[in-house]
Amino acid sequence: MTTELIKISGLMQNFDDFVRAGELLREGKVVAIPTETVYGLAANAFDPNAIEKIFKAKGRPSDNPLIVHISDFSDLSKLVSEIPESAITLAENFWPGALTMIMKKSDKVPDEVTAGLSTVAIRFPSHKYARAIIDAAGVPLAAPSANLSGKPSPTSADHVFRDMKGRIPMIIDGGDCEIGLESTVIDLTGDIPTLLRPGGVTLKQLRSVLGEVAVNPKILEEVSDDEKVASPGMKYKHYAPSAPVTIIDGSSESFANYVKNNINGRKVAILCFEEEKELFADADITVVSYGKLLDGVSLAHSLFGALRQFDEISPDIIFAREPETTDGIELAVVNRLSRAAGFSRISV
Repeated sequence: MTTELIKISGLMQNFDDFVRAGELLREGKVVAIPTETVYGLAANAFDPNAIEKIFKAKGRPSDNPLIVHISDFSDLSKLVSEIPESAITLAENFWPGALTMIMKKSDKVPDEVTAGLSTVAIRFPSHKYARAIIDAAGVPLAAPSANLSGKPSPTSADHVFRDMKGRIPMIIDGGDCEIGLESTVIDLTGDIPTLLRPGGVTLKQLRSVLGEVAVNPKILEEVSDDEKVASPGMKYKHYAPSAPVTIIDGSSESFANYVKNNINGRKVAILCFEEEKELFADADITVVSYGKLLDGVSLAHSLFGALRQFDEISPDIIFAREPETTDGIELAVVNRLSRAAGFSRISV
């Protein structure tokens, strides 16, 4: 299959390209699209055959549910059997944006989208090109991240092209993603709204408008193979480069000492904060920084791009640093790094 990469200059300048993308989606094909979070691998959410093409292109397990993307709040009623008051409150505050809500699904939503669950995850993205493509398709679009399953999510069209060349017919290049991590996922089907995946809309923000919001403990814990999950990103190893990743907890100095004393003839690389780079100036170690320790927004924005750099370097092992867990976007960074490392962690 030939994969066409379309660079977007603007809505009007590329009007015909949006029309073509919509036609491909209506025909049951898969198109990679930009969003404010990460690039998505989109297909008609009402077409089971199209959904199967997403799973095939990604190599994604079929028991991992997908998020359905809409371009107007009115589309929600087609996808859910009821709209809770909490959903209306959240939509008023955070839609369009980086928030996915889980609600009881309608009969129109195929089981292939929801992994057989009675619930569906829905997001209204703020990215103008994503919404234009949904409008052009004329249907809601199911869209997981546009990467090979398990690999770091793509935050640029180049990332998508490397993973999806020859697997899908079209990639829409809308530039680098603003946030850099997947959307926040909140489950609204229980008595208490529950955070299932942290993201650009923070736990602090959710609690500021809803009051009580529970946190699923599996955000920072491994999920067993036989557990069913309601949200993408909760199950299986995710976001990982080819080399094994181990997170190192401790002070900057103890981190540097541990790494230098544990090279053992291996090609070692580290993912660290900008402030820690100088600690390795005298060491034969590949250093990749992804932002400043106290700047969670920059860490989130740069994390996946940094993780992808390691596959070009091909180290034997990666030692990684993460920020402290908070109720801000740092929680999302810790969540992604923990899964990239397969929960391998050492305190020093």
